[in-house]
Amino acid sequence: MQLAQRTHRISPSLTLALDARAKQLIAKGEDVVNMAVGEPDFPAPACVIEATLELARTGRVRYTPGAGTPGLRSAIAEHLVQTRGGAWEPAQVTVCHSTKHALSATLMCLVQEGDEVLLPLPAWTSYFDQVRLTGAKPVAVASPVDAQGFHPDLEALEAAITPRTRVIMINSPNNPSGTVWSREEMIQIVELAVKHDLWVLSDEIYRALVFDDAVAHSPAGLVPGAAERILIVDGASKCFAMTGYRMGFFAGPVEVAACVAKVNSQTNGAPNTLGQFAYERALRETPPELEIMRRTYAERRDVLVAGLEQLGLKTPAPRGAFYAFPQLERYMDERGSLGLCADLLEEQRLALIPGIAFGIDTHVRLSFATDLDSIREALKRLGEFLAKRS
Repeated sequence: MQLAQRTHRISPSLTLALDARAKQLIAKGEDVVNMAVGEPDFPAPACVIEATLELARTGRVRYTPGAGTPGLRSAIAEHLVQTRGGAWEPAQVTVCHSTKHALSATLMCLVQEGDEVLLPLPAWTSYFDQVRLTGAKPVAVASPVDAQGFHPDLEALEAAITPRTRVIMINSPNNPSGTVWSREEMIQIVELAVKHDLWVLSDEIYRALVFDDAVAHSPAGLVPGAAERILIVDGASKCFAMTGYRMGFFAGPVEVAACVAKVNSQTNGAPNTLGQFAYERALRETPPELEIMRRTYAERRDVLVAGLEQLGLKTPAPRGAFYAFPQLERYMDERGSLGLCADLLEEQRLALIPGIAFGIDTHVRLSFATDLDSIREALKRLGEFLAKRS
């Protein structure tokens, strides 16, 4: 018996694999500082918990329409008008089981065997395998980096376009670097897509988590006449700390939203009923916990980045999301970032994510979605490790 060939195109998530090893050590009683997985350490807002319990107590937790409940689709459309501008209708929205699911279902609708998808680096690790699973080819494009982060290289992106290119996948605020693209950079990406008749698939899951004076610009509405090629995915996991609720959505042209709904209907079926009810409540109430979480992340970021700089590590300023992405190339051997992170876990019981997972083998990712004591301990252990390799 043989497995389908498509399954050989993809690899298990490096982030989840390292997290699993860290949890294995913890289960044995080891003192592990886990900075690997980007999951908020806050509870969901009170209104989310209340809405979940409210619906559960009725006993009416049943299937919903495959594209999501009318109430949630309407709430998302209103939310998009408020946060991205322009006019949005519920018919342009399809509710998904997560933002990750929204991405994979959207790619199923956009690309097929032999097509190509451009990925400006660094890119979230799942993008590569989601593209491969469709039969298309991920085309990684290097990005110049400075103190403010990784910036799209328009010349390199355009040079990478071929007759088979269909999509540019973008992510700002960025996982893993925390980079927030400027309005001008976003406009240039859309203009490039218009010029070459490409889709822009924008992962905006960290949109609400920005710091200082940063603004998370969406490609939606920036270039006149480009609306029909702009596709947005977003969800509840990060800014609402609703990871286990598994709530995300697609928003874009009506025909693409309908296609995503059709894919969903024959794969995952109706989205999580409790999650939909709770997510709608959160969108309509804008719970005060959101700002508390954002300010707390900003404080943690400041401590982590200052500590990394004290260790002499160049770290692009994370102006959004909850990750730092320092360069540790001089401490790596021939195994690169993967070997470095494996050694850190075994020697110092410190779990980080290797940059190779995101296409940048010279860096590593630390999540600051954890408490300050853990962040300070992580810096201490990292410093001890680097001192041994100096």
